[in-house]
Amino acid sequence: MNIVFLSTEAVPFAKTGGLADVCGTLPSKVAALGHRATLIMPAFRSIRSAGLPIESTDTSFAIPMSPQKLIGARILKSKLPDGDVPVWFIDQPQYFDRESLYGTSIGDYPDNAERFAFFCRAAMHAISRLDGPVDIVHCNDWQSGLVPAIMAAEPDAYPWIKKASSIFTIHNLAYQGHFERDAFRWTGLDWKHFNSNQFEYYNHLNFLKTGIVAADMITTVSPKYAEEICTPEQGCGLDNVLRGRRDRLSGIINGIDQTVWNPETDPKLSATYDARFYKQGKLANKREIQQRFGLEPNESLPMIGLVGRLASQKGWDMILPVLQSHLSEDRPAQWVVLGSGEARYEEPLRKLAQAYPKRFALYLGFSDEMAHLIEAGSDVFVMPSLYEPCGLNQLYSLRYGTVPIVTETGGLANTVVDCTAETLKDGTATGFFIPAANAEALDQTIGRALHLRYHEKEKWEQIIETGMSQDFSWRHSANQYIELYAKTIALKNSQAKTMIKRRDESATFR
Repeated sequence: MNIVFLSTEAVPFAKTGGLADVCGTLPSKVAALGHRATLIMPAFRSIRSAGLPIESTDTSFAIPMSPQKLIGARILKSKLPDGDVPVWFIDQPQYFDRESLYGTSIGDYPDNAERFAFFCRAAMHAISRLDGPVDIVHCNDWQSGLVPAIMAAEPDAYPWIKKASSIFTIHNLAYQGHFERDAFRWTGLDWKHFNSNQFEYYNHLNFLKTGIVAADMITTVSPKYAEEICTPEQGCGLDNVLRGRRDRLSGIINGIDQTVWNPETDPKLSATYDARFYKQGKLANKREIQQRFGLEPNESLPMIGLVGRLASQKGWDMILPVLQSHLSEDRPAQWVVLGSGEARYEEPLRKLAQAYPKRFALYLGFSDEMAHLIEAGSDVFVMPSLYEPCGLNQLYSLRYGTVPIVTETGGLANTVVDCTAETLKDGTATGFFIPAANAEALDQTIGRALHLRYHEKEKWEQIIETGMSQDFSWRHSANQYIELYAKTIALKNSQAKTMIKRRDESATFR
């Protein structure tokens, strides 16, 4: 199969979240299974600092964004570092050569509708320059959501559209690309397509909604999240639209790059280790964290780690009061936090770090090295997300022998097995579920986990070893995508045969 991936993020070229990890890895894994893969993304400023060669090409074209506005672009080329997958960049400095991908600390860029409508249309034009027929166009998140809709609205726009099927992956339903009605003009389509069955959403243009209603198949990043987004509670206003396409919606868990996240070979660690001999290795990394941050050099204290955005979605309204209580009451544990985000969380964390320097380590910002070190040196990892499409940190934690404490939502529910009397007995427990989304439940769950660590050592070690034996490599996920691609192509071929049959029957009847 020939698969074209469209994304605005891919490691190492551009990243704000998990979308980049998926699109920087999945195309290579698909190619490794014997298929042809190409990634198309915008030429953001960040691509030039990725450390990989970027080649200029002679391929250039222009997209009419209005009767008076013709916007030119050229294609730059590179490759993903893992494998031989070509990356094509849509180079248009006016739209993409900016400090950030989507906006600044003040807010989103005001021309985002125009910017990403241009990306969608330019990417479709670029696809026509590829060699050979295209089987699948795999779009990701709202920024490429117009592509399946334009393919459906104008099937004769490019010859490749007739054979190609579209798959649309929702990485986070909360981000939708919702714009005023007037933004529809950037699609380049007739206004007749601005209706509730296609592009219109409560008299606005919603990029995500258009992708959902038009794609041949829709995926999201865990089976549980695929169920949750069809409910009013987590549907973000699109639950009715998603329920209408439930037969085309599925969830595939993200994988992790086990060459990068491997405690046996990780160069970012103070000491490496494996599932058989992990105790001394984890202890050495705990000591490293204590030394770097000036924490009390106490090997027996449990270390509680957190890595991620400081945002309400990640459960910080639960975490802060628990953290404050643990520190003020001098409970026997050390905490280490890596992340950045909302000021309402950053400021109290700074104050706690100043007040309790021997028991609380804080790194505001992002450090890949520290992320690896925290996963290796912590005893437990706290992740009480209000919703979590897939989540990666709980997967890293399992691989590094750090017991995850999570809410039972989205991908967390699909990847962590709660510690109960039954799962302890059958040896399947890998972590702890927080029974309710509040500080009291989080506090009690941390207490339950630490009680087991202190008083039932063999069971605690069993949980660690079971977690480290789990396989969340991209191999499984890539195979599931391959199966979905084949299913989508078969469905399109079946529909085409049915249409031909109906046409022939109609001609015979006349």
